[in-house]
Amino acid sequence: MQSAIFGVGRMATASTTQRRFVLIAVVGALIISTSAPLVRLSEVSPATSALFRCLYAVPPLLVLAWLERRTLGPMPSRARYLAWLAGLLFALDLLFWHHAIAHVGAGLATVLGNLQVFLVAFGAWVVFGERPPRPLMIATPVVFGGVMLISGVFDSAAYGASPLLGVVFGLATSIAYAAYLLVMRAVSGEPRRTAGPLAHSTVAAVACIALLSPLSGGVDLTPDWPAHGWLLLLALGPQVLGWTLITYSLPRQPTALTALLLLIQPMSTVTISAAFLGERPSGLQLAGCAVIVLGVLYGSRRPVRGQRSAGRPIDVPHTEKARRLGRESSVSGTPSSVNSSMARPAWTRARSF
Repeated sequence: MQSAIFGVGRMATASTTQRRFVLIAVVGALIISTSAPLVRLSEVSPATSALFRCLYAVPPLLVLAWLERRTLGPMPSRARYLAWLAGLLFALDLLFWHHAIAHVGAGLATVLGNLQVFLVAFGAWVVFGERPPRPLMIATPVVFGGVMLISGVFDSAAYGASPLLGVVFGLATSIAYAAYLLVMRAVSGEPRRTAGPLAHSTVAAVACIALLSPLSGGVDLTPDWPAHGWLLLLALGPQVLGWTLITYSLPRQPTALTALLLLIQPMSTVTISAAFLGERPSGLQLAGCAVIVLGVLYGSRRPVRGQRSAGRPIDVPHTEKARRLGRESSVSGTPSSVNSSMARPAWTRARSF
C-alpha cells in the first residue's frame, strides 16, 4: 500500500515537472516568434540588425564559455575550427533571412525559414547516413508547393515588396541554417560542452557579418533611437532568453513537442505581424503558409518504434547516446543547447532564431 502511494506521488511529480517543461518551451517559442517583427520595427539594414543581435549576445556567451573552460578545459582545435565555420554559416543565415523579411514580410519569412527541417534531414542522409522518415519524404513536395503559393507566381495580389525575391532569400536562409546545424552537430563531441561552441560560432558570425556587410546594404554602427532599442530587445529577448528557454526544455521533451513548436513559432509570427505591423498576406499566400506549417508538422512526426526502412531503423541512429545525454542533462540541471539538440534526429529540430 505504501509503495503504491509513493508510486502515485512520483507519477504526480513527474507529470508536474513535464508540464513545467512544456510551459517553458511554449514561452520560449512565443518569445522567439517576435524575432522577425523586431527586425522590421528596427527599420535598419539587414546587415545592421544581424550584426547587433549577435554582438549583444557575445558577452554573456563568453562568460559562460569561460566558466565551462574552467571545468572541461580548452576546446579541441578541430572543434574550434568547425565552430568558426558554423559562425560563417550562421552569418549567412541571418543576412539572408533579414533580406527575406524586407522583401516578403516578417510572417511569411518566418514560415519560409522552417524549411530547414527538410534540408537538414536530406543533408543528414548524405553526410551521416540518417535516412529521413517516410512522412518527411511524403511531405517534401507538398511543402514546396506551399512555397510556390507564397512566392506570388500565381497571385497578382501577393503581399510584399518582392515576394518572389523574398522566397529566394527564404530558401537561401534554410540552406544556410541547415548547413549550420549539420556543422554544429559535428562540433558537439563532449556532452557537457555547449557554451564554448556557441561562443566561438557567435563571435565568428559577428566578424563575418561585418566583412560581408558591404554586399548586404552596409552596417550602421550608430543606429538612432528607437532603432537601437529594438535591436537590443531583439538580442536579449529572442536571441538570448528565447533560445535559452527552448534549448533548456527541448531535450527534456518528447519529439511530439518539437513538432508542436514548429507550429507555434511561425503561426505566432504571422499573427503578430498582422496585428502590429499591418502585414496582410493574400489568400493564396496564407494557404501556402498553412501548407508549409502542416507539412512540416506532418513531416517531423517520429516513426513508430520498430518501423524500418531499407533494412535499418529510421529514427536517430545514436538513440542510446541521446538517452545518456538526456540523463546527464537531467542530473546536472544545466541546459545542453547544442549537444542535447544534436542528439535528437536531425529532422525534428525547429528553427530557433
